[in-house]
Amino acid sequence: MPDTPLLDKVKLPADTRSLDIPQLRQLADELRAETIDAVSTTGGHLGAGLGVVELTVALHHVFETPKDILIWDVGHQCYPHKILTGRRDRIRTLRQPGGLSGFTKRSESAYDPFGAAHASTSISAALGFCAARDQQGGDNKVVAVIGDGSMSAGMAYEAMNNAAETTKQLVVILNDNDMSIAPPVGGMSAYLAKQVSGGAYRNFRRFGKSVAEHLPRPFRNAARKAEEYARGMVVGGTFFEELGFYYIGPIDGHDMDNLVPILRNAAAITDRPVIVHVVTQKGKGYAPAESSADKLHAVARFDVVSGKQSKSVSNAPSYTKVFGTELIKRAALDPSIVAITAAMPSGTGLDLFGQAFPERTYDVGIAEQHAVTFAAGLAADGMKPVCAIYSTFLQRGYDQVVHDVAIQKLPVRFAMDRAGLVGADGATHAGSFDIGYMGALPGMVLMAAADEAELAAMIATSLEIDDRPSAFRYPRGDGVGVEIPELAAPLEIGKGRIVREGTTVAILSLGTRLQESLKAADALAARGVSATVADARFAKPLDEDLILRLAREHDCLITVEEGAMGGFGAFVLQMLAERGALDAGLKIRTLHLPDVFQDQADPVTMYDQAGLNASHIAAAALQALGVEASRVARA
Repeated sequence: MPDTPLLDKVKLPADTRSLDIPQLRQLADELRAETIDAVSTTGGHLGAGLGVVELTVALHHVFETPKDILIWDVGHQCYPHKILTGRRDRIRTLRQPGGLSGFTKRSESAYDPFGAAHASTSISAALGFCAARDQQGGDNKVVAVIGDGSMSAGMAYEAMNNAAETTKQLVVILNDNDMSIAPPVGGMSAYLAKQVSGGAYRNFRRFGKSVAEHLPRPFRNAARKAEEYARGMVVGGTFFEELGFYYIGPIDGHDMDNLVPILRNAAAITDRPVIVHVVTQKGKGYAPAESSADKLHAVARFDVVSGKQSKSVSNAPSYTKVFGTELIKRAALDPSIVAITAAMPSGTGLDLFGQAFPERTYDVGIAEQHAVTFAAGLAADGMKPVCAIYSTFLQRGYDQVVHDVAIQKLPVRFAMDRAGLVGADGATHAGSFDIGYMGALPGMVLMAAADEAELAAMIATSLEIDDRPSAFRYPRGDGVGVEIPELAAPLEIGKGRIVREGTTVAILSLGTRLQESLKAADALAARGVSATVADARFAKPLDEDLILRLAREHDCLITVEEGAMGGFGAFVLQMLAERGALDAGLKIRTLHLPDVFQDQADPVTMYDQAGLNASHIAAAALQALGVEASRVARA
């Protein structure tokens, strides 16, 4: 009878601490296979997790989690971590309604001490844990694991710059898996990493420093520089040393024989923060991932043997693809158009633009603040920058939108992908707030596309605006199948459109809830209630003439938006109040996302939970009409 798999015996990280190195290697192999099988069932982030399997096992083996704090930056590499920390029995609920989050989440487990889904927060959070520990007289370790991609964000360096002044006990793992910032890793570099992280070398180094302190200042400075340069020549890391870190590496993140003792050595360093430079291979151990250009970073359900993904087929293009394609059309006619992305070329559709116009495409890395101000500089010198950033990520650059773009009235165009609810990625990636935060800015032109043809028109509109900033929002997923003109005409600024004429109820939609609004009008018609449906197109400036007409000619006005409260509906209410349109007894309801952070589910379910599907729109109208609607329904 074959032996019971080690993974079946390891219920919690403490169970790994009695294992020897060969057993840890076996556990890593089993953990990798379990991760692949689980994600094949649920979909999700695969490549990043496969790259840190050995690192995950080694970290939980060396450190006493959850007493020792382990923080994963972004969190999309945390599936193996979840399996090892008591959640294996639920791992096939990843990203499903009521299931495990695709990222770390404090409410889910004591082994997730800090939630994450956006990049570059780990070192700052870890410093907070260190300061709290030091204030309280604790002795636990704090470890932050950050990828080299996340190190492109300024926040990581702000934290590192503050680290040496904040604490003497912090371990940062730099997971280098993509940017190739390290020299080749081999036996010599692993040997040197073990030597410089070990107690003997550090004791000798401290002795040397104590001797040097008694030398005259010029000799003391020379000795310090000589030691730094010698270490830098052999093992690198001078930059991190200048920030006050003790640098160890680079080391092979898949070599358990070296990884475990080096992590033990790093844990023993208590006189300054430590950075351990670990080189890993994204998608490691699964051939389809290793051979894929994106290392199967994010996948749908797939067949484990072939790696073939089960993606739904649609006759309509995705909004993201429409954006990329339309921008290419415009750029072919206007050489001043340039595009900017913050490490999301394929996610925003700018990979297509980059193929067509590589010299006019700028990927600035995970640096949304820089992306916005960089775009402002381009606009200030006469270019037409289009800054394509997910709605949820643009929040990270909001001060720059205000200070560097809006105040200066610079014509930066913001393409806000993933507006509204996004499904399995949950609350951290939902584009819930951009209507409110962009609509609050004086001079901003803010549009929301109802379908792919409208998106094409809004792209054209934004490129025509040269005296102020503009933004257009559109959701994740496919369009509705409408025909897109060969070259869409720009819209008139601040003007909406009537899609269906009625008499009793006016439904004013902003964005892609327009299709649900039309279905709601059908449902109301079946109850004997005639409904007008309008597409606002603009959240700012509002089409005041259209909205006042709707208020004047109907008994009830319903606003519908895929955004949080304080957005479009609030803008409409304020305008109507200022114009005295509410004094005549107009019945009005504003439908928006609920005042909660919604957990992951499929988008249809999420909008149903939010009360933004056709049945909810119709019900809101009937409720507002009250007795009159009931009388009509009985007739």
